[in-house]
Amino acid sequence: MEKNSDKLYYSIGEVAKMFKVNTSLIRFWEKEFDIIKPQKNKKGNRFFTQKDVDNFHIIYNLVKEQGYTLQGAKEKLSLSGNESEKNIEIIKRLKKVRNFLVELRETLN
Repeated sequence: MEKNSDKLYYSIGEVAKMFKVNTSLIRFWEKEFDIIKPQKNKKGNRFFTQKDVDNFHIIYNLVKEQGYTLQGAKEKLSLSGNESEKNIEIIKRLKKVRNFLVELRETLN
């Protein structure tokens, strides 16, 4: 779930791979959450911006990691707004630190 700053758009497959979920879940969340607004080409292929990916991080954290229902996640997003974005950035940083520490432990053993 790393940011790739040199990419402007991500395909649905790339986004699904980032979160280790099926593309059908990405499409479902797109329909359920108004904050996800991918661009579509003439064929109807979705192209997600970095902002969309960041919003998926928020949704993924609420639903998959914190155990919110879809309705609960929607309510949390409408109430907290910018707070969720800050929390996601903190979580991303903590995961990076954790991964580094796990790798360090493995090299020391």
